[in-house]
Amino acid sequence: MINQNTLNQCLTKALRTNSLKVDNYQDYFHASVLVPLIKIKGEISVLFEVRSSKLAWQPGEICFPGGRIEERETPLVAAVRETCEELQIDSRHISMIGNLNYLIAPIGVILYPFVGAIASDVQVKPSEDEVEKVFTVPLEYLLETEPTVGHLQVATQPTGDFPFHLLADYQRDWKKRTVYPVYFYQYQQYVIWGLTARVLYSFLDIVKRSCIDQFE
Repeated sequence: MINQNTLNQCLTKALRTNSLKVDNYQDYFHASVLVPLIKIKGEISVLFEVRSSKLAWQPGEICFPGGRIEERETPLVAAVRETCEELQIDSRHISMIGNLNYLIAPIGVILYPFVGAIASDVQVKPSEDEVEKVFTVPLEYLLETEPTVGHLQVATQPTGDFPFHLLADYQRDWKKRTVYPVYFYQYQQYVIWGLTARVLYSFLDIVKRSCIDQFE
């Protein structure tokens, strides 16, 4: 028989020394990105990438430099590494400014965004394997632009191995779980949306709340 006092003592010791972490960490895709600021003709702009059409995942979509966080790699190291690989620049040409709040997306991604400045005199040469091209958008334009907001619905459906015999009344069809906003920014022929637009929205919000009065 389990002794209550012994159990309490054991649990107290175990939980007090337990290092808190995301218990289902492996269920998520972990990635980090860099919001790159660069001066174009003296004007601060945000740099974006158009993903290569040769990529299997999200070909042709607009994104920030970044990607998967490798094992034993910090989110910051991953963001810088991926930026250097995709833009073919050296890390010394990136001046880190800080980190934004990380995002937990309903689609199963935990994203760690950072903000950094790229030296204006560096020559960006997009990696042909990953990047179709790059373009920049003036920060002032983005600050003056309100995004279009739509919504997506997330639902679940049991797979073939679901033990329906244990839950006789469980619904077999799709079950609505949540609805979340999706942001869209349009600049010339480009449409910035999805997680990239969500990171951009958070970045612009910080600029508006904390920095805009210093420009006036």
